[in-house]
Amino acid sequence: MLNTQEFAATQKANFETLMGMTAKAFEGVEQFAALNMQVVKASLDEATENGRAALSAKDPQAFFALQASLLQPNADKATAYGKQVSSIVAGFKADFDKVTGQQTAAAQSAFNSLIETASKNAPAGSDNGMAMFKSAMANANSAFETLQKAGRQAAETAEANFAAVTSQVTKATAKAKRA
Repeated sequence: MLNTQEFAATQKANFETLMGMTAKAFEGVEQFAALNMQVVKASLDEATENGRAALSAKDPQAFFALQASLLQPNADKATAYGKQVSSIVAGFKADFDKVTGQQTAAAQSAFNSLIETASKNAPAGSDNGMAMFKSAMANANSAFETLQKAGRQAAETAEANFAAVTSQVTKATAKAKRA
């Protein structure tokens, strides 16, 4: 059983972890805000420039040529934005996964210690029950690890799909520009 000092130390560690994750989340929000402010400022400047260019087009052909010339740069900018957002999310995810892994390992260790203490203090004849409980806990831990692995694989697949779609859009835009 946890004594008062261990309980207080655990609570303090959990509080520190929570504050650290809150700070990391806030950093992520700051990064998103800064990125979005850059995008909005650049978009306003480009809209002004493109609007002036569109208004100075002398005929419909020149207007459509201008519009076609803007496709590739806009696709490139969207791709770059997506990569920056992905980078911010990946950075936060890595920090979150690290802390979660540490917390999970600590919780499992504490729980295993509790189970060992309980099994040592268990009444005579309860060995089979304790063995079944330990086996069930080992199976639950294994299932949890499998779910974590599947989640990581799903995230990697989503990132790969995003990269593939981005590449296809860029290629299609470049092809449309040449046509």
